[in-house]
Amino acid sequence: MVMGTVRTALAFATGAMALPAGPALAAGLPQLDPSTYAPQVIWLAITFGVLYVLMARVALPRIGHVLEERRHKIDRNLKMAETLKVDAEDAAEAYEGAMADARARAGNVLGDVRERAAKETAERQAELGARLHADIQEAEAGIAEARDKAVAGIRDLAAEVAHSAAEKLAGETVDAGAVRSAVDAVLKERG
Repeated sequence: MVMGTVRTALAFATGAMALPAGPALAAGLPQLDPSTYAPQVIWLAITFGVLYVLMARVALPRIGHVLEERRHKIDRNLKMAETLKVDAEDAAEAYEGAMADARARAGNVLGDVRERAAKETAERQAELGARLHADIQEAEAGIAEARDKAVAGIRDLAAEVAHSAAEKLAGETVDAGAVRSAVDAVLKERG
């Protein structure tokens, strides 16, 4: 392909040399005048050489330097990002650890509060139980006393009723002590 392009350029150049100089100059195309080919080639070589030197010595090193700085900056940023990632992971682990510790402490505090509440409840229940037991004992004592009074009152009443019934039925006076003894004997059997 390159050879074909070179052949075409040579054919064009030789064809242009064969052209008469008059019509090319008359048409305003001095670059096609074969008499000016040598200076054009020399200036082409000089311009190409100067541009090559400028590109090789000035522009390309600057571009290379900029690309190198960019590469270093990207590398630094990647290293910094990796460091920040590790720091963030460490911070996340520390946060999780702190949260676990806080949960554990909260669980311990909650357990202590429950234990204290249970203890206070047990103490209050024991105190209330003791108070209720004392009230029950007192009430039972009052009931027993009232029962004893009632039984005594019933015994006396029964003795009086039996005495008056025996007197009315027998028509004679009956000994009150004997009636009381008989009533006591009957109450013992039933009670």
